[in-house]
Amino acid sequence: MKTVIIGAGFSGLSAACYMARAGHEVVLLEKNAAPGGRARQLVRDGFRFDMGPTFYWMPDLIEAFFADFGKTPKDYYELLRLDPSYEIVFGPDDRLALPAGPRAVGELFERIEPGSGRFLSDFLRSARYNYRVAVDKVIHKPGDSALELLMPETLARVPQFLLSLRHTVRRGVKDERLRRILEFPALFLGARPDNTPSFYRFMNHADMGLGTWHIAGGMVRLVEALKQLAESLGARILTEQPAREIVVAADRAVGVRTPQAFFEADTVISSADYRHTERLLPSACRNYSEMYWQHRVFAPSALIYYIGFGRRLERVSHHTLFFDTSFEEHAAKIYDSPGWPDKPLFYASFPSQSDPTLCPAGCEMAIILIPTAAGLPDTPAVRERYYHQVMDRMEALTRQKLRGHVLFRESYAASDFVRDYHAAKGNAYGLANILTQTAFMRPKIRNRKLPNLFYTGQLTVPGAGVPTALVSGKLAAGCALSRIAIPCPHETYDYGSTLR
Repeated sequence: MKTVIIGAGFSGLSAACYMARAGHEVVLLEKNAAPGGRARQLVRDGFRFDMGPTFYWMPDLIEAFFADFGKTPKDYYELLRLDPSYEIVFGPDDRLALPAGPRAVGELFERIEPGSGRFLSDFLRSARYNYRVAVDKVIHKPGDSALELLMPETLARVPQFLLSLRHTVRRGVKDERLRRILEFPALFLGARPDNTPSFYRFMNHADMGLGTWHIAGGMVRLVEALKQLAESLGARILTEQPAREIVVAADRAVGVRTPQAFFEADTVISSADYRHTERLLPSACRNYSEMYWQHRVFAPSALIYYIGFGRRLERVSHHTLFFDTSFEEHAAKIYDSPGWPDKPLFYASFPSQSDPTLCPAGCEMAIILIPTAAGLPDTPAVRERYYHQVMDRMEALTRQKLRGHVLFRESYAASDFVRDYHAAKGNAYGLANILTQTAFMRPKIRNRKLPNLFYTGQLTVPGAGVPTALVSGKLAAGCALSRIAIPCPHETYDYGSTLR
């Protein structure tokens, strides 16, 4: 049996592993020069930047993936738990470092706002329960129907689907900074906290309970691990092979055509952008119309800078969130009236703070990300303007000169997401996780017209994120093999050493 997989991102690599283990002859076609999808690496002058994901969250799901093949993450890379997990900067002399572990976080809350520690304890207990429901009962469902969600555990949580995360947080915490800490994980869902169901508090357990980790050498090490595993199982990964057509005959997908060759297939799985995949098909064979995609609510795109500094920086952490401006005004420019924000919030990763091997000795690297509305045109002038605004604010907030130490900088934005990943509207995170785009209401894994064509990745179930992409690949492979036997992942905290 021959399986052709389009796209070597996390979900495509995951699907390749499961299909190859089942005995299929697997060919994985990747349009770019290296596998990894958004998790590619930018290498320049001795600096090695993760171009995509920088947070390693939900390590239990990644461990469960490797366990399916008799492996552990430790077989491939070293994990370090960050302490602090991240730092939030509210002003030049107003910053909070979130310590590792719920007890330490609770003590921090209680010092700032007496009584908030008890609320946090109850909130995180509920978040942990929701996490177990989501991971053990929900995310391994293929999203075929609403009946998948009808179980005692979810029915008991129905009120949390009707209330927003912001409503829950602001009812229990008054300090604006603590509210921001609890609302911040909603950004990973590609939504705003006032439009994110309170059930999604499980991301706070992922944040404070399971912790923030770093792979020594960067996220590309996970890509390399998946590639090594897939190839060890017999899969072939071919790069610079962009899919141009999914060839259909007799109501089946019979192969994939690239500029170089035709690849015959008994099964086709696409981890490329869902809308782009549909455009590779005759219109009569598509699941959704162009009008359908126009009415989807996409998660934000991003304007990203990769900067090499000629010296070490002070008063920054591995993960630093600059929340010195209005979240509400920025969110309005993403979701309500899309446009370039006047004073955006931004996230900065300085991975060389905890992994000096990523850049030359005595230097520092920065990855700076501004969330933006999907579909905005970006120009060199826009990129230049926001670069200088970010540098001005970082210099003021960290009380140090930065521009004179910049060795180089590169930028990446919506038009690059379209060019490199065919990302609909240049999105960075798929569909927003609002209630009407959750679980069975997301685009389907199965093609309704072609029984041997399947979709995987961030636009289908379970959703965006590295761990969930691995699950999505498993779901697509399970559907293709007409059997899904998925053990519940077990929770463990022994992933590696803690980095303080």
